[in-house]
Amino acid sequence: MKPILVEPFDRTHLLDRVRQTRLRGFDRRQVYRDAVVELAPPTSTDAFTPAQNYVLRPTVDTILALRANLLDEGIDLFALDGGAHVRMQDNPDEVVPVIPPVVEESREPDGRTVLVVNDGLHRLFAARSVGLPISVVLIRDVPPDCPYYAYALRDGWSQVAELDELPDTHQKKEYRVPGNYKALFRDFNEQFPGVQKQRKRSNPAHISE
Repeated sequence: MKPILVEPFDRTHLLDRVRQTRLRGFDRRQVYRDAVVELAPPTSTDAFTPAQNYVLRPTVDTILALRANLLDEGIDLFALDGGAHVRMQDNPDEVVPVIPPVVEESREPDGRTVLVVNDGLHRLFAARSVGLPISVVLIRDVPPDCPYYAYALRDGWSQVAELDELPDTHQKKEYRVPGNYKALFRDFNEQFPGVQKQRKRSNPAHISE
């Protein structure tokens, strides 16, 4: 994970792009247009609640290696004040967006209000694994008819399994609308191409992929 070109961008660019994020459904609505979107300074991962119930160890290891290499370039992956576009030595034609994780205020069925991990669970888990806080994009006041597409894990980080690979059948999250959960999916790839990786399909057949 050796970078050969690093092009930083500031927090204004980062937050402006996040505000333009669209849903996959609901007529491609800009879900954060009227929300409060801010960059929070490095914060303990205990403040955030995951929705996805697994991480992949190889991905966490890759993030830690990338952080070590970016530190040589003066960029701390866990303390970003914006983001960067990075080209890597092993794949120089691919531009990799490096941004903070995105967390979103979410009202849960049991009445809790939590900061659910929307994007960047592996980055958060990597920081957690080495006992470090991490900066995040924090979003509040999302329209109530456009909640995050999955529920937060009731027991938080203790329910996140570390896997070497994803099994063929594994329900990744508890979805609000299992038959059409992607309608509420936040498409960050449109603003930061490549930031959301397509992982192996593993959800049970009754859940629409």
